[in-house]
Amino acid sequence: MKITIIGAGNMARGIATRALAGGHTITVTTKDPGKAVRLVDELRGRATGEGRMAAADASAVDAADIVVLAVPFDAAKQLASAYGDRLSDKVVIDISNPVDASLDALVVTPGTSAAEEIAEAAGPDVRVVKAFNTTFATTLIAGEVNGTPLDVFIAGDDEAARKQVADLVTSGGLNPVDVGALRHARQLEGFQLLHMALQIREAGHGWASSIKIVAP
Repeated sequence: MKITIIGAGNMARGIATRALAGGHTITVTTKDPGKAVRLVDELRGRATGEGRMAAADASAVDAADIVVLAVPFDAAKQLASAYGDRLSDKVVIDISNPVDASLDALVVTPGTSAAEEIAEAAGPDVRVVKAFNTTFATTLIAGEVNGTPLDVFIAGDDEAARKQVADLVTSGGLNPVDVGALRHARQLEGFQLLHMALQIREAGHGWASSIKIVAP
């Protein structure tokens, strides 16, 4: 698949690492072109899969199968609105967690989610999928915690889009968990708020833990 990642921060690095391992073609674009180039050069130097990677301007969105909004919630919402029709019929992955600075509360209105607000901003023809919001960048780079592959929870109203994201996840050595409709992003964002708060408490997890469903 052709994956365009908007953003060049830690989560962009983690997701790109998994996508490269899965053999996909990744393009990184950001408002600071230098950051995109540096990330691409870094990952090319240690890539282990057969994927390809490049930096480009915003036109990279037009050729993508999947667009990953690897930016904070407010920026993701603005980008969804700004790109508008250019995202039509594409799969757009929202990874954001709409949390306040103290990691004490969500900043979206109760009864909705960041993913739903981003979908509304993008328009009805854009297939928004919530994914990767419960994984941390360091664990994504490793692909596992203590030898156990990460679970990646996937929510979206379009079944084919969820399947496409699940294929991306699987190809990168991770375990996809399809939770159904986009409204379930509310639960994923709420649970991740707790998960994030646990990282910074005394004897916390140091951003190295993962949420895992264990079943027979």
